[in-house]
Amino acid sequence: MLGLVSDKTIALVTGANKGIGYEIAVGLTALGWSVGVGARDEHRGADAVAKLRAAGADAFAVPLDVTDDESVSAAVRLVEERAGRLDVLVNNAGVAGGWPEEPSTVDLETVRRLVETNVMGVIRVTNAMLPLLRRSSHPRIVNQSSHVSSLTLQTAPGVDLGGISGAYAPTKTFLNAVTIQYAKELSGTNILINNACPGYVATDLNGFSGTRTPEQGAAIAVRLATLPDDGPTGQMFDDSGVVPW
Repeated sequence: MLGLVSDKTIALVTGANKGIGYEIAVGLTALGWSVGVGARDEHRGADAVAKLRAAGADAFAVPLDVTDDESVSAAVRLVEERAGRLDVLVNNAGVAGGWPEEPSTVDLETVRRLVETNVMGVIRVTNAMLPLLRRSSHPRIVNQSSHVSSLTLQTAPGVDLGGISGAYAPTKTFLNAVTIQYAKELSGTNILINNACPGYVATDLNGFSGTRTPEQGAAIAVRLATLPDDGPTGQMFDDSGVVPW
């Protein structure tokens, strides 16, 4: 089955059955790409793919739980069978804890759950997909971060990032640190890896209280997924430009 879509750019977006992830898939398929819709819930993933295909998009379902080794391995096999390589990986899947959430009272199981998805899930999927990405001529990795991850912004006087976050914000800061290390390791290769800050988007992670639409939030990830070969790597961006670590 290899080569069926070899003339197209092949992308995988985790957590793409709804919200920002779905809109990232919309944006990438609009470019004529073939996009794998990663979803932990197989039925919701299939529904999202059906919706994309009804709009004329080239999308395919990738059942994928980023916290499960076997699920990730199966996703690798699926992408390899379909295209033989992966050009773009967008690590979008994520979970949130309470907000505000003080570190002195945060439930440790909540912290573990968020780290498992927001950090270890990214590492798990990235490492599993790297062999397929290395087969691409223009590989890109985009990790979904947040302005609340920035230690610079968190400690800047007068900057309001929505109160204390004892679990979610630290996991995104952890993710930033991991991205920097990947950028160091991949220096000298053609793999560009960057973090995206979508802004305060109305999704189920925040009870739809955000001020931006999922489509607006998806724009920066789409831009980083389409960087030129001489584009930046090991940085964090929002719609306005570089976000300080």
